[in-house]
Amino acid sequence: MLIIGIAGGTGSGKSTVVQKLKNLLKPEDVVVIPQDSYYKDSSFLTPAQKAVHNFDHPNSVDFDLLIEDLKQLKSGKSIEQPVYSYITCSRSTDETVHVEPATIIIVEGILIFTNEQLRNMFDILIFVDADADDRLGRVIERDIAERGKNVQQVLKRYQETVKPMHLQFIEPSKRYADIIIPQGGHNKVAISVLVATIEKALKEKAQ
Repeated sequence: MLIIGIAGGTGSGKSTVVQKLKNLLKPEDVVVIPQDSYYKDSSFLTPAQKAVHNFDHPNSVDFDLLIEDLKQLKSGKSIEQPVYSYITCSRSTDETVHVEPATIIIVEGILIFTNEQLRNMFDILIFVDADADDRLGRVIERDIAERGKNVQQVLKRYQETVKPMHLQFIEPSKRYADIIIPQGGHNKVAISVLVATIEKALKEKAQ
């Protein structure tokens, strides 16, 4: 089993990189574990508090559960991955996603390199880099389409939490990366190098 961590700022193109990897590798060999599923339940917050909830601080993530689930997969056991809603800020205990172990486990999220124990579980650490303006544009599109926000709300959150948290936690975590991919999933050369690196690492583990 090869465990790959893919980090990067909000809107950097991490999901595109993951999808490109799945397309170029054997899909049945790849399982993706998104950090987004492991946000702590905050359904008890008031609507006003939910509107300004900080998803970009390491304390917002249940790293203990994420690490435990990753250990289970590594030992060959299946897990019940939680489901998180950005709309209600709730993590469902009734609805889960059944995940079986696979040859390649990809853990993807903005904060996954900030936790040392989790970071040390990765065989390959990848940081997806992108220009701040490009990331903001993608964040605006995503939050309006998927999270019920308007432009003013997105920009306010970006200035008050996303940008400062990126500078404090996410950008510094880039130093742990084995590979940095500029321009996200649109960087064909970097994706090709990454696929070759993964295939080589799998061969070495098989020996």
